[in-house]
Amino acid sequence: MSAQEDLRDLFLLRRDVAFLNHGSFGACPQPVFKAYQRWQRELEAEPVEFLDRRFEALMAEARSALGAFLSADPDDLVFVPNATTAMNVVAQSLPLAPGDEVLSTNHEYGAVDRMWRLVCAERGARYVRAEIGVPVRSEADVVEAVWARRTPRTRVLSISHITSPTALLFPVAELVRRAREEGILTVVDGAHAPGQVPLALEALGADFYAGNCHKWLLAPKGAGFLHARRERQPLLRPLVVSWGGEGSKGPGPSPFLDDHQWQGTRDIAPFLAVPAAIQFMEDHDWNAVRARCRALLTAFSERAEAELGLRPVGEETKPWPLQMRAFALTPCDGRALQRRLFDRWRIEVPVIAWNGRSLLRVSVQGYNTRRDLDALVRALQEGLRTWRGWWR
Repeated sequence: MSAQEDLRDLFLLRRDVAFLNHGSFGACPQPVFKAYQRWQRELEAEPVEFLDRRFEALMAEARSALGAFLSADPDDLVFVPNATTAMNVVAQSLPLAPGDEVLSTNHEYGAVDRMWRLVCAERGARYVRAEIGVPVRSEADVVEAVWARRTPRTRVLSISHITSPTALLFPVAELVRRAREEGILTVVDGAHAPGQVPLALEALGADFYAGNCHKWLLAPKGAGFLHARRERQPLLRPLVVSWGGEGSKGPGPSPFLDDHQWQGTRDIAPFLAVPAAIQFMEDHDWNAVRARCRALLTAFSERAEAELGLRPVGEETKPWPLQMRAFALTPCDGRALQRRLFDRWRIEVPVIAWNGRSLLRVSVQGYNTRRDLDALVRALQEGLRTWRGWWR
């Protein structure tokens, strides 16, 4: 039995589905899910003890494990349900004025793109998207395309670490460095980064970094975080105004945590299970798992190009060390094609509409095997022969 097959037994995923869509909502291993349920049961056994008297210590312990994983001070981290929530905390807080500009790209996650459009429209600011064409050939091309749209009115740079629709690793370190030199606030959407690429948030130096733990970090659904540099924390206002430091718990380590950590009664078990997810990855040598996944994805890319004529939107001459890759399709009814792949072949893989293009985004996680990817090749070969209407 292969290492991937061994890992498959540790996940709750259906055995009759080739699950190649980890990038959408992730998948939680059984040991981590059991830890999550233990926390839920403990909460329900004595809710007042758990949420009132133990809350601060429990959250501090979970933040400490996450901080060590992210190379960040745990008191500069706050748990949120997902990266979209974290991005909204930042966007709703920043003091944008009429004429100010928020600079981003045409590769951003649709919900975040919509968020900035709405916030800018409300405040008379301008949302500017740098057009980065595909295939992307180098990090320098990305940096220059973004920086070419910077103006004296640019106040915020909002950039994905790993792009959701196109599955590209953007050179955020260089972009953050340039922005800080110009006094531009930096907001990084890292929804797909934790657990997929190494992170050192303090060294990166972004003013705000939003991440998910329930995707590639394997935590239960509803576990995300916001990291804020200490000097930028006073800019942030909570989306939900609750007790903060005025309640029964009293002042915490900082106003940042007081305002954003306690937001009324909610299930904090997903946050408390994050250390179990980190431990699971350590126990199963996740560096080696990631390497196997990238090798599987590279082999699939070679077959997809040779047998199907599909090319990734990132050039293979530049190593994009990810477990997720997007391939350009002929424009098609993506929802129908995605549904057909599931109904006919039991393959779960997204077909994404992006800037007038259709993209097949393939995710490979530790539970996937070559059989899953071979099944996708066979299904697409059948599609080319028999479902022309789905592709053209």
